[in-house]
Amino acid sequence: MDDWRHAGFGLYLHWPFCQSKCPYCDFNSHVAAQVDQSRWLQAFQSEIDRIGALTQGRVLNTIFFGGGTPSLMEAATVQGILDRVRATWTLANDIEITLEANPGSVEAARFEGYAKAGVNRVSLGIQSLDPDDLRRLGRMHTVDEAAKAIAVAQSTFQRVSIDLIYARQNQTLDAWRDELHRALDFGTSHLSLYQLTIEDGTVFGQMHAKNLLRGLPEEDLSADMFELTQEITRGAGLPAYEVSNHARPGDESRHNLIYWRMGDYAGIGPGAHGRLTLDSSRFATESERMPAAWLDRTLAAPGSAERSERLSGEDRASEYLMFALRLKEGASLDRYAALAGTPLPPAALEEVIALGLLTRDDDRIQTTDSGVMMLNGILRALLAGRHSAN
Repeated sequence: MDDWRHAGFGLYLHWPFCQSKCPYCDFNSHVAAQVDQSRWLQAFQSEIDRIGALTQGRVLNTIFFGGGTPSLMEAATVQGILDRVRATWTLANDIEITLEANPGSVEAARFEGYAKAGVNRVSLGIQSLDPDDLRRLGRMHTVDEAAKAIAVAQSTFQRVSIDLIYARQNQTLDAWRDELHRALDFGTSHLSLYQLTIEDGTVFGQMHAKNLLRGLPEEDLSADMFELTQEITRGAGLPAYEVSNHARPGDESRHNLIYWRMGDYAGIGPGAHGRLTLDSSRFATESERMPAAWLDRTLAAPGSAERSERLSGEDRASEYLMFALRLKEGASLDRYAALAGTPLPPAALEEVIALGLLTRDDDRIQTTDSGVMMLNGILRALLAGRHSAN
């Protein structure tokens, strides 16, 4: 039951507040006029104490401040959280501490304080290098502010990542080619490149349902953009190591690799998810989503705003396969079988391989370039085959 040691142990901290809600965003983010950061710090620290008691003796490999917009946190709040983390766990010598940031001037002014607190990696939510698309996406920053924030981040932190969204309204293949080259010219070692997806419950989702979201690319154009992305990033020395993530070798997001390689991670904050192996069982945890309710309940009784569910071996195996096949390194058949208690059905596996969607090298299976585009179908075929084989 120490399977999590394949990937290590991380900590995710969710800061739920934003200056405004972007129309495409389905994350647990909220706009608030005022935030009592001292109370939030107290709540985060109490949860760190609680989870630390459950995971004594572990080495912490990564910390990730996500959101929301964590760059709206005061540097003192980040410092207080990291001080409590250091007092709770032994930190890996090469610990990665990431903070997501918007590239507005207000947030960039806090970068030095975050670095002094211990943050050594920043993920900048640039999203677009086109002024009109920035406005359409509801972003508060300009292209110039984005460039300045990247420069400040590169001079402040050891590692910097840029997020961009493509397959946007009325975007052409040539326009995306130009934008991606401009992003690469900044010289960051990591790019997260996501196709725009229309999610239920978002403003874009509501507009799409009313046929008001015009100019979205056809499926063939989206596929061409994806293939172009792989070609350009590979040629620039930042190949894809996961479906939407590209990095120079050695500069991959270690925290996200804990997720994708099925390590353990504690989730703290409104709506935060976690996976923890305790007493020979692995648990999925999820916290109360509403910020005020999470804060009040946590301060009243640490842990009371969190729900947990024990995962079966089949659940764990399915989750492992789903995430591992997103990675260029692929999945271990032996590890899958150990988790599930039974191997993947050979007939289903061979059929998917014969279709050119997977390759197999002894113990490992990996998605091909065409298979990446059909990952959900691959999973359905393999897991349906498992059920029929049983």
